[in-house]
Amino acid sequence: MDATKAKEIVKSAENKIQKAVEHLETTLLGIRAGKANPALFNQVMVDYYGSQTPLPQVSSVTSPDARTVLIQPWEKSMIQPIERAIMQANLGFTPQNNGETIRINIPPLTEERRKDLVKQSKHEGENARVSIRNARRDAIESIKKLQKEGLSEDLVKDFEADVQKLVDNYTKTIDVVLEKKEKEILAV
Repeated sequence: MDATKAKEIVKSAENKIQKAVEHLETTLLGIRAGKANPALFNQVMVDYYGSQTPLPQVSSVTSPDARTVLIQPWEKSMIQPIERAIMQANLGFTPQNNGETIRINIPPLTEERRKDLVKQSKHEGENARVSIRNARRDAIESIKKLQKEGLSEDLVKDFEADVQKLVDNYTKTIDVVLEKKEKEILAV
C-alpha cells in the first residue's frame, strides 16, 4: 500500500546520513595535520565591509611549501581585517604581514598537540555517528507509523533492514575517514 512512502523515507534517511558524513569530512579538513593546508583557513570568517565572509572568498590561500601558508588578499585594504580574523579564529598561528601578503609559518606539532587533534577528530566522528543514529530513529519511527496506516509487517521489517544497512555502511565509512585522519595527524 504505502511502499512508495516507505521508500521515500529510506531515501530521505540516506540523504541525512550522507550529509552527516560530508559534514564530518569538511570538519576534518579544518583540523590540521603536521603540514600546511590551505583548507585550514576555510572556516576563518573575515569582516568584509560589514559582513562575515569566509577567508577564501576575499583572498587567495596557497601553500608554497609544507610549512608555509601564503594569503594574498584581493584588496590591500583587507590585510588588517584578515590578520585580525586569523588571530580571532584561535588556530594557534601568528600571521606575518609584509604589506601585500600574509605569511603563516606552520610549526611542527608536538606529541601532546597531535593527541589532542586525534581526540578532536574522534569527537567529530562521534557527532557524525549521533546524527546517523538520529536519522535511523526518525526513519524507523516514520516507517512504523506507516504500518499503523496499513503497510504490511513484512514490508516494515524489510524497510527497517534497509535503513539499518545504510547506517552500517556509512558507519564503516566514518571509521575509514577517521582512521585516515588519525594517520595523517600522527605522521611525523
